[in-house]
Amino acid sequence: MELMNIARVRWACRRGMLELDVLLQPFIETQYEVMTDNDKNTFIRLLECEDPELFAWFMGHEQCQDQLLADMIVKIRGRAAP
Repeated sequence: MELMNIARVRWACRRGMLELDVLLQPFIETQYEVMTDNDKNTFIRLLECEDPELFAWFMGHEQCQDQLLADMIVKIRGRAAP
């Protein structure tokens, strides 16, 4: 999988839900550049998911069945915690 350039990834972080924006946008700004290529690919795969699905996973209403995506969700949520 070819990595997207950072501008395209930033754009993909802009979602239709404020709850997702406040999780994804700070994460990309602080973490993306220091992530491994594998983690970047996982993050990009996560961004390809639909907003309602992402919302359910991030809010804990549903469990993501893809373990790599589930681990990335935990990382993102952990960075958002005060």
